[in-house]
Amino acid sequence: MAPNRDFLNQPAPENYVAGLGRGATGFTTRSDLGPGREGPSPEQIQEALAKRAAQLGAAPPTAYGAPEKREENEEDDERFQDPENEVGLFAYGQYDRDDDEADRIYQDVDEKMDRRRKQRREAREKEEREEYERNNPKIQQQFADLKRSLAAVSDDEWASIPDVGDLTGKNKRTKQNSKQRFYAVPDSVLAGARDSTQFDTQVTDGGPATNGSSADATDGTMTNFADIGAARDKVLKVRLDQAAQGSTTETSNGSATNIDPKGYLTSLAKSELKAGEVEIGDIKRVRILLESVIKTNPKHAPGWIAIARLEEIAGKIVSARKLITQGCEQCPKSEDAWLENIRLNDNYNARIIAAAALKINDRSTRLWIEAMKLESDPVKKKRVLRKAIDHIPQSVMIWKEAVNLEDDPADARLLLAKATDFIPLSVELWLALARLETPENAQQVLNKARKAVPSSHEIWIAAARLQEQMGNAGKVNIMKRAVQALAKESAMLKREEWITEAEKCEEEGAVLTCGAIIRETLGYGLDEDDDRKDIWMDDAKASIDRGKFETARAMYAYAIRVFVNKKSIWLAAAELERNHGTKEALWQLLEKATEACPQSEVLWMQLAREKWQAGEIDNARRVLGRAFKQNPNNEDIWLAAVKLEADAKQSEQARMLLSTAREEAGTDRVWIKSVAFERQLGNTDKALDLVNQGLQLYPKADKLWMMKGQIYEEQNKLPQAREAYSTGTRACSKSVPLWLLASRLEEKAGLLVKARSVLDRARLAVPKNPQLWTESVRVERRGNNIPQAKVLMAKALQEIPTSGLLWTENIWNLEDRTKRKPRSLEAIKKVDNDPILFVTVARIFWGERRLDKAMGWFEKAILLDSDLGDTWAWYYKFLLQHGTEEKREDVRKKCVASEPRHGEVWAKVAKDPRNAGVGVEGVLDLVVKALE
Repeated sequence: MAPNRDFLNQPAPENYVAGLGRGATGFTTRSDLGPGREGPSPEQIQEALAKRAAQLGAAPPTAYGAPEKREENEEDDERFQDPENEVGLFAYGQYDRDDDEADRIYQDVDEKMDRRRKQRREAREKEEREEYERNNPKIQQQFADLKRSLAAVSDDEWASIPDVGDLTGKNKRTKQNSKQRFYAVPDSVLAGARDSTQFDTQVTDGGPATNGSSADATDGTMTNFADIGAARDKVLKVRLDQAAQGSTTETSNGSATNIDPKGYLTSLAKSELKAGEVEIGDIKRVRILLESVIKTNPKHAPGWIAIARLEEIAGKIVSARKLITQGCEQCPKSEDAWLENIRLNDNYNARIIAAAALKINDRSTRLWIEAMKLESDPVKKKRVLRKAIDHIPQSVMIWKEAVNLEDDPADARLLLAKATDFIPLSVELWLALARLETPENAQQVLNKARKAVPSSHEIWIAAARLQEQMGNAGKVNIMKRAVQALAKESAMLKREEWITEAEKCEEEGAVLTCGAIIRETLGYGLDEDDDRKDIWMDDAKASIDRGKFETARAMYAYAIRVFVNKKSIWLAAAELERNHGTKEALWQLLEKATEACPQSEVLWMQLAREKWQAGEIDNARRVLGRAFKQNPNNEDIWLAAVKLEADAKQSEQARMLLSTAREEAGTDRVWIKSVAFERQLGNTDKALDLVNQGLQLYPKADKLWMMKGQIYEEQNKLPQAREAYSTGTRACSKSVPLWLLASRLEEKAGLLVKARSVLDRARLAVPKNPQLWTESVRVERRGNNIPQAKVLMAKALQEIPTSGLLWTENIWNLEDRTKRKPRSLEAIKKVDNDPILFVTVARIFWGERRLDKAMGWFEKAILLDSDLGDTWAWYYKFLLQHGTEEKREDVRKKCVASEPRHGEVWAKVAKDPRNAGVGVEGVLDLVVKALE
């Protein structure tokens, strides 16, 4: 037998576990006093299973924690690791300058990608946020009316509010049960309760029956309608005020949907409490808390300061000084504690305290400055600051205070020169020194400053302003060198920050420097695919809104150099010059614009109009002649020439121009102007002949049909006018003014039924049109059929609930005077920014003699739509009664500048042939007289 058979006398193999192959690994029974034997550890089991699997050629099992085989398509969790805590390949890499430059480039790319479509994204996010806030109002908004009602709570009612106690359910029920008592109720009480709910229906001569009157007065069954009406008026007043103020003032009246934390804390900081305004109980409670703070943590300086201020509020100034002195002893390194101690003491003691504080804190800038302020003699102030400089030579604030104390500019220069030697990185000190030097020396100072602080844009701007001051702005382009140097130092500002610097220069009078900054930096960081034109136009408009016109002018000039053929930029620049520039600058700009965009008739017409308004008729004719050469058959230029000759009282020349225009640039608009011109001259037959010729060429021109009907109406030929309107409505079924003229003709003839029929057909042809519905209501109202008018109005508002014209007609003509304000509030909720409705609300306030509110609503309507002439007329009529002469003149000038063309009454008056040649001011006066 082989010797290896004697295995019983041999030691067990490594990691051998008896019975492991058949699953027996040791166990413990209840009868055992202890475990039979300790089983193998999990590591041993895992290792044994892995070895056995290797012998069998199989994969190791995973039941005991062996690593599981990863699938091929399984994601690697390590890719979610923190990039700031890299492991593996980049664990020990060095972060050098190339990495920093790469990170900066990637950051610039991210910022550029974020700027794309920024306005659209912000507008969409704003709409979504407003929609969410509208659908999910906050609790504060829901309780805004209750918060406003707290203003009527008296002091006694506030004092009677009980303190909050333990109101948990269990304790509350226990207390209620302990206090509950049952008593036998007398029959007289039951009888009185029974009689108190009975009412006497008899009415006596002297007023209501006396039976039960006292009970009525006490239990509220007597209704005071006067109080209810007053309360309702007050509520409507508050809501209308909120609608007028808009979202900008919601925070002030408590209806805001969010709270600005900074503004809220600022308002709290502004509210100062006096000793007489603080409750004694509050002071005691706070004193106990603060005493606990300083006892538990005596090294905490804010606790000492707080308790000292509490004693100051309570009027115990001696106690406050004592406490803050203890705080300084406990916290000798605290600047705030020493400053508070100085503040609470008089000047003599404060100087002693400041000296003691500076012995301990000789590096504290605030303490040195406070010690300087305690001195009244300038010599002593300077002595204190010299000591401060000896201790803290690197403090910019101390150097600035020392310079401010010097009366002699030469001494100030010496101090600043020394300060820049100690603190060469302080831009403020360099700039202050340059301002005190002569221009030649200032150049040297700024050159030194630029070498000391190469990343400072303020020094470059100061150098540019110095060149402007010396008259060398056109010779030396400082800002171009500045942009190159700052980009090299990676200290280039963003575009928005450069615009802010340019506006600051404009505000301080450095116009050329402002233009240089815009010229060199406006396009920085923008590529051709970044909608540069829109971005620059928005920047210019924002500067105009802030009153920085030179900055906006420089922006337009830069945009014109890049987009020389863009008509919109030229028009925007011309508008800026027209409103905030000179007449000569506007002419030069328009001359350049017509050279850059010769095919733009708008620019030619603007130049001709400016010449004509300045009284230079011949130059205006020359401009239009040049425009004819560039645009030979343009109807706008033809009509502008006709208007020029007509305003110059050259009727024959204007008629010849119109005749030529009908032949060379024949459009329906030219024919309409020809007919209107003949009507203005009183040539009715000639106008009628031109209308018929024009209708043969342009049967779909609704204005020609309207003119034909109006001519027949003026001649009192109603059948022919009816035929013209009828034929016109069949040819132009979508023309609302034509339907209105046809209806009014029937109403004028006394045929109310036919007028209704015409409007019914019109509403079928043009559904959901507020003008047609309003005219239908007015026809019934003028026919004294008020019930039918109200029925039609109800249908109209159901079909078009957002029409300000319909709401105005309903409020002003179909509602009682007492119901106008509630209806106006309902209309404001349903109609979104309608100028006609705003005018109606203003007229309601006008009738109530609330003139400030009325003026606010009128101005709001004008801002919303300055092209609506009726709004200007109502506002001017209001000012004729309640405005000043300066305000009336200002409104007239703004109205002339806006040149309104629309409005029910305005259009009717302005297009009347009898008012031909009347300017905007004349039309304004006529409309004011025509308003009801």
